[in-house]
Amino acid sequence: MKRFAYAALAALLIPGAGMLAASAAAPALLKPMDYVSSGHVRINGHSIDYKSVVGTLIVHPKSYDDAPQEKKNDNPTAVSSMSYVAYFKKGANPSRRPITFLYNGGPGSATIWLHMGAFGPVRVVTADHTHTPAAPYQLVNNDESLLDASDLVFVDAPGTGFGRVAGKNAKKDFYGTDVDAYAFSRFIIQFLSKYNRWNSPKYLFGESYGTPRSAALINILENDDDIDFNGVILLSQILDYSDSIDLTKGNPGNDRPFELALPSYAAVAWYHHKLPGAPVAEKDLPAFLNRVAHYAMTTYAIALNRGTSLDPQTKLEVAKQLHMYTGLPVSYLLRANLRVNGGQFRQELQIDNDLTTGRLDARFSGPAMDPLSEFAEYDPQSAAISSAYVAAFNSYVRQKLGYTGTVAYKPDAGNIRHWNFLHQPPGMPFKKTQALNVMPDLADAMKANPNLHVMVNGGYFDLATVYYQGWYEMHHLSIPQSLTKNIEYHYYMSGHMVYVHVPSLVHLHDNVVAFIRATDNVK
Repeated sequence: MKRFAYAALAALLIPGAGMLAASAAAPALLKPMDYVSSGHVRINGHSIDYKSVVGTLIVHPKSYDDAPQEKKNDNPTAVSSMSYVAYFKKGANPSRRPITFLYNGGPGSATIWLHMGAFGPVRVVTADHTHTPAAPYQLVNNDESLLDASDLVFVDAPGTGFGRVAGKNAKKDFYGTDVDAYAFSRFIIQFLSKYNRWNSPKYLFGESYGTPRSAALINILENDDDIDFNGVILLSQILDYSDSIDLTKGNPGNDRPFELALPSYAAVAWYHHKLPGAPVAEKDLPAFLNRVAHYAMTTYAIALNRGTSLDPQTKLEVAKQLHMYTGLPVSYLLRANLRVNGGQFRQELQIDNDLTTGRLDARFSGPAMDPLSEFAEYDPQSAAISSAYVAAFNSYVRQKLGYTGTVAYKPDAGNIRHWNFLHQPPGMPFKKTQALNVMPDLADAMKANPNLHVMVNGGYFDLATVYYQGWYEMHHLSIPQSLTKNIEYHYYMSGHMVYVHVPSLVHLHDNVVAFIRATDNVK
């Protein structure tokens, strides 16, 4: 994230603001903005008229909010204008109309992806599993917009979208797991008041890093702010980073990431026709992956747990079975000591064709940057669609949503290198110096509100947050058995951004609508 001086930030946000004293600039000049327009969308043959708002709200870090008033006046601190695009169905009763807060992950990503690819009233057309050609890009009516079930608020993380952060402690006060969740909680509280939505059925929808944000955020809202939500919707989940298939090098004593990734490896090998033996029909893929998952958590897990005491014959037998499930050569699997991380798998699977396999969506492939490299050096999926989303949103927000400001829209804050992943779980007196794990947060929120429902969604071809990790995490929450019925699971023939595959977007929309209508308490 590029650091902005107060005056420079003011010039960006308020044209003609000029050079004012830094001590007063942030509170005075980071003012909320609102650009209001109207539109309509057709969903399942029905036209919905809506009001849209492109805006910002101002949030401060917890250290500022908790300080006495004289300290706030004497010691200006970090501040953020968080931007959003909201859609409200015209003529709806706010107390009976659900509202959903949606955000992408990163950390440090704006929310153009869920907005322009999944649930906004328009959708950018991209190629299904190949590189989308350059502009002009096509915007179409989004038949799968969630406006048929809920009002929508697409929230950009601090430092992204039309929002900015300022102050000498801005990185410290906004770029971290706990401070980010707090900022989002203050945004939501302000939004509920500004638009009179306190009595609406309320939902969180987070994708990727948005899923750990949701776990930490719902715990703050439920337990600190006494705001019960109806549901939390998780897409491409990762709540415990110690199980990431991309982070195995730093924790060689933990073999679980390899076990949880094996079903996804099998799905990707199936998609690229790399599985040896008889082909598996698409309708039989879920059952096949269940068998792979069973093997992963039994025979494979036992072999890995034995470490260097594993005998050569058993090791060879396991390597042969892994070959059947992944398509990787037995010799490669033996050299890898039966442990292949995400970057290695993506580099090796199609290397005989000089291709690298996608990470966010392994249906995508691209030329290998270095065919001799051990790891995949880029993600063909991200390279294939990002330009379309950024260009389409910038055109749409100005031509259709009435935005006439001069602030540039930032799709990414570039702040992951500054991100503080240390987290203080509920009940702990200090932040834990270990891989991020917000499973206790979600568990506490569910226990505090036994009517809170959780929806888990994942793509079979996601190699960034493998789908079976989400299943495993939710089955290991510290909650009573009676609350497990509040969790439902849905998986799709797509990758991390499930909605890139239009048939999966249709299923995702229908599943989310059913979830909201089953839990909104509207009679």
